[in-house]
Amino acid sequence: MLDMSFLKHNLMRSKWLAVMVLGGVIIWWYPEIQRGLSLSKATKTHQDSAKPSDKSTEHSKGQGRPGNKEGGGKNTPVSAVQVKQMDIRQSVDALGTLTALNTAVVRAKVDGELKAVRFTEGQWVQAGQLLAEIDPRAYEAQLHQAQGQLARDTAQLKNAQLDLQRYQDLLSKDAIARQQVETQAALVGQLQGTVQANQAQVEAARLQLSYTKVTAPISGRLGLKKAELGSLVRASDPNGLVSITQTQPMAVVFAVPEVHVPLIMRKLKAGHALPVQAWDRDRQQRLAQGRVSTTDNAIDIATGTLKLKATLDNKQGLLFPNQFAQIRLELDTLKNVLVVPTQAIQRGAQGTFVCVVQVDNSIRLQNVQLLAVEGAWQAVQGELKVDEWVVTDGADRLRNGSTVEVVKPAKP
Repeated sequence: MLDMSFLKHNLMRSKWLAVMVLGGVIIWWYPEIQRGLSLSKATKTHQDSAKPSDKSTEHSKGQGRPGNKEGGGKNTPVSAVQVKQMDIRQSVDALGTLTALNTAVVRAKVDGELKAVRFTEGQWVQAGQLLAEIDPRAYEAQLHQAQGQLARDTAQLKNAQLDLQRYQDLLSKDAIARQQVETQAALVGQLQGTVQANQAQVEAARLQLSYTKVTAPISGRLGLKKAELGSLVRASDPNGLVSITQTQPMAVVFAVPEVHVPLIMRKLKAGHALPVQAWDRDRQQRLAQGRVSTTDNAIDIATGTLKLKATLDNKQGLLFPNQFAQIRLELDTLKNVLVVPTQAIQRGAQGTFVCVVQVDNSIRLQNVQLLAVEGAWQAVQGELKVDEWVVTDGADRLRNGSTVEVVKPAKP
């Protein structure tokens, strides 16, 4: 029994010793094992990187830029429009200020109480139309007084003329002194002057009475009234009763660059009309149209522009004084010129050009000279032909010789 127990005890002790020895070996050699694994992994990575990948091989087979014939890549998709030939109107855009041809402030010419207002604010009136009435009684009395003085002096003149006639008859018979006749003749002349003065006073009183009826001095549109019914109005009041602006036709003043002045002056001296259009701020609605009437007498040195004045038809009443409007002045019409969409115009170091799509779908950069523009079309001058295709969208990715694919013709 003792021998079996001793054997078991020695066996267990041997196992524990073996485990401890094995653990020590592992702990001692662990760093070396880790370093070996790292070196193996790095070697594998280096070998993998040295092998050419399929993607890089494919890229090396077609190194040309997209759209290049030699590269073998896909053609660049673009939109294009054909070159056309049409008439283009040469015009100049400017910002104009609308002004009334005439403006008048309706003032009372006599003092008195405002008895009646015969207009409504904003009303269109004609010259001579009755607008207001002032109490006329004081002026009627002045007229009656002047008429009475005229009647009195007229009667005295008539009596003096009769006496002069009788004195002259007696003088012809040598029955009266000549001095008495001459004195009577002088009295007649004096009374004639008095009668004439009285007639002037009557006319002045009648004129003052007519001023109690206030009329429109010009035709136009009324503003807001500045005097209320029953108030005392005075001839010295600078505000007046109401203002009138003559807005039919309407005038507009705008400035154009001096480079266009020679053509404008030639047109005006030849008697040719220079059409003018007035548009709203967003150029969506045309407000009125007319023609240039005159120009300023000097060019503004600060801005290098010349002021022009045009007359616009304002029958619809859409224009108001001091209103700003977008003005378009038509200078000339270019006949049968080549035009391209404005989107097709490109600018770069080589100047202004367009991208022309040739028959083999390759691109030719063609320099052009810009002329006039009308709407979405730009008149150009250069080596272009009618019905050639020019790129309108996607031209920034192209260069001379690139190949393209017109996916959808653009609408200018």
